[in-house]
Amino acid sequence: MKLDIVKRAREVLDIEAEAIKALKSGLGISFKEAVYLILKTKGRVVVSGMGKTGIIAQKFSATLSSTGTPSLFLHLSEASHGDLGRVTSDDTVIIISNSGSTEEIKQLMPFLKKIGSKIIALTGKRESILAKYSDVVLDICVKKEACPLGLAPTASTTAALAMTDALAVCLLELKGFKEKDFALYHPGGALGKQLLLKVEDIMRRGKSNPVVNEEETVSNVLLEITQARAGAATVIDKKGKLTGIFTDGDLRRHLGKNKDLPKLKIKEVMTRNPLAISEGKLAAEAMHILQEKKIDEMPVVNKNHQPVGLVDVQDLLRAGLV
Repeated sequence: MKLDIVKRAREVLDIEAEAIKALKSGLGISFKEAVYLILKTKGRVVVSGMGKTGIIAQKFSATLSSTGTPSLFLHLSEASHGDLGRVTSDDTVIIISNSGSTEEIKQLMPFLKKIGSKIIALTGKRESILAKYSDVVLDICVKKEACPLGLAPTASTTAALAMTDALAVCLLELKGFKEKDFALYHPGGALGKQLLLKVEDIMRRGKSNPVVNEEETVSNVLLEITQARAGAATVIDKKGKLTGIFTDGDLRRHLGKNKDLPKLKIKEVMTRNPLAISEGKLAAEAMHILQEKKIDEMPVVNKNHQPVGLVDVQDLLRAGLV
């Protein structure tokens, strides 16, 4: 069998694109009702499906959860074997099924009604059992599947996915969901780290942060830096306020200039009035300053300009702030 692969692929994409366009032209009051029903849900949004639509349902549930709408996935076949206990009268149940009349749905619908939860159907059959039991019906009917046999869910699952994305996006906008909210639910991602991670979450402190008096000798300061396994020491005055920083760079600059360097006081060779960042600031801001100024360390100070920690570029890199 000869097949023009690229031509056939384009035909598949055309079929699926047409399926989405048909959804667009068919949107109306039912879609608004579905959005506001979910928005007013006191409990959780329970999303259910079977087979390929079950995978779409899992993705929809995950999208809702990550954008401010508490949700869980309920497998249709498992629901009739105890998992229906996850559903309460405060929940809204969304069931995705192209036919809307599978055996699992026939068994489940009467019991969902007894529980008292609201039901939203995403189905390709408006006369199905699922549609008849539901409070709101969203039509995801497609003219044909991209599969030449008309059997493998292709255009129909694309339509279901697009409809659930439309619901999720409308919901997050109505909720006023912002970047900082998204970051809260994605602490492991780059955005979460940039918007949530503070300098105090990552700074070196205690024994890992050598803080020395400006009257200390270079020799003693180097010892403290070595013991702390740090790249710099923060220098303070008698009042405990930041006056300088002594780094590997400072050491290298003075090594060849003064044979008595170890005996000198640190205030004679330190970098005075170093850049510092206030506690409470974002770690991403610290990273930006270090990169812009091409330095490796920076003290973290409190409102009294007293050092409380040290941010090191290597620690920021390990935290994934790039």
